[in-house]
Amino acid sequence: MPTVDTGYKPHPWQLMVHQQMRRFSVLVCHRRFGKTVLAINSLLNSALKCKHDNGRYGYIAPYYNQAKSVAWDLLKQYGLRIPGAVPNESELTLNLPNGAKIRLFGANNADSLRGLFFDGIVMDEVADMAPNVWTEVVRPTLADRKGWCLFIGTPKGINLFYDLYHKALHLDTWYGQMFTAADTDLPWLDAEELKIARESMSDNAYRQEFLCDFNASTENTLITIDMVNHAVKKFITPGDYNRMPRVMGLDVARFGDDRSSLCMRQGLCVHPPRTWKQINNMDLAGIVSQQIHDWNPKAVFVDAGRGEGVIDRLRQLGHRNIIEVQFGGKAVDNQRYRNRRAEMWDGVRKWLLDGGVLPDVPDLKADLVAPQYSMPQDRMLLESKKDMKKRIGFSPDIGDSLALTFANPVRSDYSTVVKTVRSRIQQYDPLNYR
Repeated sequence: MPTVDTGYKPHPWQLMVHQQMRRFSVLVCHRRFGKTVLAINSLLNSALKCKHDNGRYGYIAPYYNQAKSVAWDLLKQYGLRIPGAVPNESELTLNLPNGAKIRLFGANNADSLRGLFFDGIVMDEVADMAPNVWTEVVRPTLADRKGWCLFIGTPKGINLFYDLYHKALHLDTWYGQMFTAADTDLPWLDAEELKIARESMSDNAYRQEFLCDFNASTENTLITIDMVNHAVKKFITPGDYNRMPRVMGLDVARFGDDRSSLCMRQGLCVHPPRTWKQINNMDLAGIVSQQIHDWNPKAVFVDAGRGEGVIDRLRQLGHRNIIEVQFGGKAVDNQRYRNRRAEMWDGVRKWLLDGGVLPDVPDLKADLVAPQYSMPQDRMLLESKKDMKKRIGFSPDIGDSLALTFANPVRSDYSTVVKTVRSRIQQYDPLNYR
């Protein structure tokens, strides 16, 4: 096909991306970088050069209406300069003269992608999509034709986008690049405009939107990413916690895409959690029973919302340390918390501030930084699991299992021991061989 002028004039950093992209590419870009324009023209370029019959390409936004408002006009702006290109408004599809098609989708209806094949896909604002959209839906659609995928977005904490970006930095077959406002010299984002933005935005918002800081958190995040990363970097020895009581927290998911999670905590130490999907109550109770025998915890706190069967079975097996907890029940300190769940999660926050040490488990870190809170009538209320799942695409089941370990104090002198141990916590130092 002869050269076609779509009117796209990439700026130097867009041009660099086009030259370095691989089959799987992840771009972390500041606001107003022009990432959607870059993505649309990548789709057009690839579709026009497609060597397969019936080339198929897709652009996915978190929501279908978002895809329409953000990308459809851009796709027509550049695509309709191609002779013979025909738009289908009802299906948000651009038909190209060589038989290739570019269609827009919303990740909120990911099932519409099942059974399709693609030569190339763009996933825009990946941080706002459920993780399984990529792993279970989109990735299989690229297998038949060895299709490519371009992930683009702005950071929103530790999530799938964060994981994909760091994966792209360490795999030769992937390409990963971050562009902050300090890295690019774009005329519409000059020093004066950035100065005004910094003055009018909160520090966290500016760090996230213009400095591409994955560690920036929203103002109403209960546990910040900085707190979690700080806890992961700490180093603790068994001598710092082995005199503390062992406590387990079990969050029961039953079936669906949620996870049953078991967390084991001893003082300031949390062991790597265990999770299960689609496990029935009897099988879960059997596994947890064996773990209780092996670890000998002083207390096992179990979510009573869906865990009644597990609780009954564990008690039937002779475990006398099973304590059922109602997440929506009355808080012990009902002057400060609207319910037990908010109180327990705030217990995790306080524990982290006291020196708690976390294992480097991505799913645990993602769960802990997910919940947001409000203060109706000056009492803390945590975002509901239903609302959280709608917002971020998953339920913080592992975080809930850790929160359960703070349902009740297991030993009255806990705070005294923590203060003693806290003074002995040291930052991990690779040059410290002691």
